[in-house]
Amino acid sequence: MTPTISAIIVNYNAGSLLGRCVASLLACPQAIEIIIVDNASSDGSLNGLDDSPQVILVRNSSNLGFAAACNIGMKASTAPYLLFLNPDCALEGDALSPLLTDLQRNNQVGMVGGLLLNSDGTEQAGGRRAVPTPWRSFVRAFGLHRLADRWPNMFYDFHLHKQALPATSAEVEAISGACMLVKRTGIDDVGLWDEGYFLHCEDLDWCMRFRQKGWKILFVPASRIHHALGACSRSRRVFVEWHKHKGMLRFYRKFFSQEYPGVIMWLVTAGVWLRFVMVTASIKVRSVFTKNG
Repeated sequence: MTPTISAIIVNYNAGSLLGRCVASLLACPQAIEIIIVDNASSDGSLNGLDDSPQVILVRNSSNLGFAAACNIGMKASTAPYLLFLNPDCALEGDALSPLLTDLQRNNQVGMVGGLLLNSDGTEQAGGRRAVPTPWRSFVRAFGLHRLADRWPNMFYDFHLHKQALPATSAEVEAISGACMLVKRTGIDDVGLWDEGYFLHCEDLDWCMRFRQKGWKILFVPASRIHHALGACSRSRRVFVEWHKHKGMLRFYRKFFSQEYPGVIMWLVTAGVWLRFVMVTASIKVRSVFTKNG
């Protein structure tokens, strides 16, 4: 049977979460091929997964990063719709049907994402969002988003999960790479993931490029996905933060260097690295207290 959806999962030491993710996909009624691109895991998370005929394993000899692994998975895929799903995600019921329906019914829609849920059932940040421009990031970093009720246009908060959940699917500027269903025709038009990112911000980059090409992006609240955010990165938090902040700078320079004067971009760069230093220091301090506690 020709698959309707190619699910691409980039794995790096996800442990038992990967098996849970695959099981949720196998329970879906759609014809799915599951492509796991492993970035040289060493935790045994792949054990037994090649027993299913629906699962294709691609083993990289080193950690190539998220974007590069996604592109490798795409080249191995055959379906007209591609699902990019983090290994720490699990679909709730038939979560793919509302995503697929919205993607198929409108030729202008290039990608869709669902409602990401925390372990307590609350909506997680990132599933629906506005693009974090340098100004919006400044507003968020210094708490100015609290003034949005008075001056919404100036102090707009890109964290849309704090707004009321829409009753139906809604167009947004960006969704999370943790779970996005994408048309192959859209990818053919826009291009592959930017491998200049190693980890973080590559999903924002892709969303920007899709919208620049005229494709719409939808947030579909009827599709529910449980996401154990950060579960795969707890043992290497400084490494993750380094690539996250490095990715932020690449994103800002790529899309906003012409919009913001050079001095502003210099201040943005300084702010990003200052934030990295502060976050790293906080991680180190917590680690010391945890060991001593």
